[in-house]
Parts: sequence; structure tokens; C-alpha cells
Amino acid sequence: MYKTSLYRLLLSCIIFFSCIAIFNAYPLHIEKKDKPNFVILIGDDCTWDDISCYGGQAITPCIDNLASEGLQFMNATGSCAMCTPTLHSFYTGMYPMKHGGYKNHSSVKQGTKSLCHYLKQLGYRVGHAGKTHIKPKEAFPFEYIEGFPRGALSQEPEPADLSGVREFMTRDDKQPFCLVIYSIHPHYPYTIGDRSLYKKDSLKLRPYWADTEEMRNEYLNYLAEVSELDRCVGRVVRCIDDEGLSDNTLFLFASEQGGSFPGEKWTLWEHGTRFGFIARWPGKIKAGSRTNALVQYEDILPTLIEAAGGKKIHGIDGISMLKVFLGETDKHRKYVFGCHNNKPDGSAYPVRSVSDGKYKLIHNLLYSNVFTLECVMTWEKMKYWWTSWIHQATFDDAALKAINRYMVRPEYELYDIENDPYELNNLYGSEEYEDVVKLLQHKLDEWMVSQDDPGIKAD
Repeated sequence: MYKTSLYRLLLSCIIFFSCIAIFNAYPLHIEKKDKPNFVILIGDDCTWDDISCYGGQAITPCIDNLASEGLQFMNATGSCAMCTPTLHSFYTGMYPMKHGGYKNHSSVKQGTKSLCHYLKQLGYRVGHAGKTHIKPKEAFPFEYIEGFPRGALSQEPEPADLSGVREFMTRDDKQPFCLVIYSIHPHYPYTIGDRSLYKKDSLKLRPYWADTEEMRNEYLNYLAEVSELDRCVGRVVRCIDDEGLSDNTLFLFASEQGGSFPGEKWTLWEHGTRFGFIARWPGKIKAGSRTNALVQYEDILPTLIEAAGGKKIHGIDGISMLKVFLGETDKHRKYVFGCHNNKPDGSAYPVRSVSDGKYKLIHNLLYSNVFTLECVMTWEKMKYWWTSWIHQATFDDAALKAINRYMVRPEYELYDIENDPYELNNLYGSEEYEDVVKLLQHKLDEWMVSQDDPGIKAD
């Protein structure tokens, strides 16, 4: 009798734990009505404050309209200002050093899980259209959708025909979906878009650029591509609305990072790392709202997981922003961090940064080196305007100052980014800001230790 009872108990345990294993491997199919859809559209090398609703000169009516229908983030920042590390951080919810894909054109560590794994476990189909620039494939098992150019250097406009995207979104009305659309615009070369929208002589250049004819031409070409990105946003939003999906779809627009000009992409200055970020979710997110909450790219993944009903993922760095989305709080992070390693795009020049939203501290770990960047300074298609800077500097002190700011930097930089948005006045070394520096240095050191960041050796 005793043996029979023990046998039944063991058999019950085996059946119980087998059921748990099966459930984990094959999650229950949950009706679409119980979970929101996600559409994330990312621009490529688009400086955040070139967009009209952020005060920029680009003509962007579709993005502006999106902001009027959703929540506009004013302090969204990336932990890196290069395409590959930025995407790796978005998809994994981890900072660059932790996921391992911290250099441009690099790969995340073997065994790394991404948005694809987490959302598929929650019953989603997960698709990707457009540029990829992520490795290895097993870490990012998307369903790839045709119709958008995949190469960053492609000279194609975004398609008016969204048949692939439309089919993916409407394929099964009982299963929720997540779709990432990664536009190649306004990534270099700037060959697409209506240049007649802009007048070269009336453009306002950044104060850290040399003002040359060639630079004005290139900036105009770039702004035309920002308008092309805007048209892409409009087409995708209309597709969602036309299919009657808008009420149950969280749409996110992110401008990725700064453009391919000095002081922006490949740097940790604000025009490199800060990005335009807008969330639309009718009935959930208040239309026409803004937030100053400090958020990072790493926070997008856990936000999607929580919105989908999933549990917190241990081991990632991202923090869900769902309460910010729903208007329950205007606070998120106390500090945001940045990481740049210049190899293989240029000279060894590792940089780290930390900001509390008011002040930003930048540590140039190899400040005795000269900062160089091959694509800006040697590529045939880009160097013509950089060459114009050098020529201008032979007789123009402002141009010489712009070049020196970019290539020769001090060990530490401290900026009041609220009052000095172009980061022209380095406050480091001033007695008035000693306490600010000490606190930010401490937070930056803590973060680097937590990430097993070797600093100089990483470059």
C-alpha cells in the first residue's frame, strides 16, 4: 500500500513538471485582443533636433503629426552613437559592454537573447523590414519581410508599396505581432529626397561646424533625406490606420542617433547620442503630450514585454517605461550612460559619459590621441566637405576652432546641457562644479564596474 502511494506521488510529480516544461516550450496561444501589436520604425543617422517638432529645420509633417497624436520624449538618449551597437542595445535591452556588440559592425555574444525570443514566448510573431546591421543571425531570429532596402548605402527611396508589411500585419487576426521597420534614411549617401524644399543660403548650421559652401550643400542633401524618412513614417502610419489596427497598436518612432557629421555620430556629445522618440497608442497614451523623463534605448525592450503581459527579464539593463507611456509618472532614470569605442572606424579613442539630464560628464580615456574617423576624413564621397573645412581653417579662426574641438579633446568635459545644448562651454575644472563632477565621476565609475568595462583596452 505504501509503495503504491509513493509510486503515484512520483508519477504525479513527473506529469506536473512535464506539463511545466511543455508550457515553457510552447506558450499558450493568447487571443490578439488581449495583447497590443507593436510597430517600431527607426530612422538611420537622423539627428533628433533636425526634426521639425523638436525645433529643427527639416520639413517633417508626418512625424510632427505623430507627436500631436502621442507622447514625445524630450530626453531620450542612446548609450552609443553608432548603428550596430545601438540596435544591439535596443533588441537585447543591455548596454554595449554587456551584450558584447559594442563596436560598429560587430556581433553580440553567443547565446544572447533578443526581442525575438522574448516576444515569441509571449505568443507574438516578430517581423523585420529594412536595414539589418545586426549579428549573429541566431540572436535575432526575425521573420524578414521584403519591400524595404536593406543596405545602408543603398540609393533607393522607401517603397510606396507596403504589400509585404501589410500582409504581415493582417495575416492572422488572432495572433499579436511585433514589426520593426528600419529605414535606411537619412543615412549617407544623401541622394534621395526633394532638395527644392530647402534653400541653401538660409540654412542655419550648427555652431560647431565650419560654414563652407560644401558643408551647406551636404546639409541640404541630408535634410532632404530626413524628409524622405518622414514620408516613410506617414506611409506606415496610414497603413496601420487603413487596416483598422491603430486602436490596438503601440507605434514607436525613434530617430536612432546623430547624423554623419562632426560632433554627432561616433561621439558622445548630445547631438550624437540623444534621439527623437515618439509613442502613439490611442486610448492609452495621451495625445499631444510631452515628457522630460530620462530614458535609454535599452528601456524599449522591457517596455514591450510588460505591455505584452510578460514578466521582468533578469540580467538586462533596460527598465520598463510603461508608466511613463501611460502618463502615470514623468520620471524614469536618474542617470543615463554612454559608451564609444572608435575602432574599427578610426583611431583608438574610447569615450564614456554619464548625465543626470542637467549636467553631462564626458571622459575621453585616450585624450592624448588625436581623434580621427576614416569615413569622414578619407572616403571619397564624404571627404570633400571635410577638405573644405581644412581649407577654410587656413584663414578662418571659427573653422579652425571647429576642427580642434572635434579632433583634440581634454580628458574630461562637463556641460550644462540645459543651457548649453551645443556643449561649447566646458565647465570642468571650475570650483563651482566640483561637487557635480565628483558625483558624476562616481556614478560613471560604478557603471563601468557593473558592466565589466575594461575602458581603454576595449579599443
